[in-house]
Amino acid sequence: MSQSESPSLTVRQTTINDLELLVPLFNGYRQFYKQPSDSSIARDFLRDRFEQQQSVVFIAESTDSAPLGFTQLFPSFSSVSAARIFVLNDLYVYAQARRLGADAALLRAAAEYARSVDAAYLMLSTAIDNIAA
Repeated sequence: MSQSESPSLTVRQTTINDLELLVPLFNGYRQFYKQPSDSSIARDFLRDRFEQQQSVVFIAESTDSAPLGFTQLFPSFSSVSAARIFVLNDLYVYAQARRLGADAALLRAAAEYARSVDAAYLMLSTAIDNIAA
């Protein structure tokens, strides 16, 4: 999969080697949804997803490789379509990095990935009160 790029950021698919870059982002995401800060829970959850190959994670980074945000896709299937689908459950960008286009770049990367593996569709799942989404 090719990287998505803009003049100020890059989006790429992550691996388990990126775990420590993702932990603060995932912890911030959980806090956004009113969960207590807990890096251990964030690390364990992400590590399990990587080890069990249960999700696909993309990270947005600034040109100096500082993490800006992430999105996580969970594979599933559509019985009606008889095809693979992805659920985009998680998308988070640090507050100070918002309005830089990281959110749109992450969404583009997710859509490109879904197309590249012939998924029938990509479904966004978020809280009802998440107006920004």
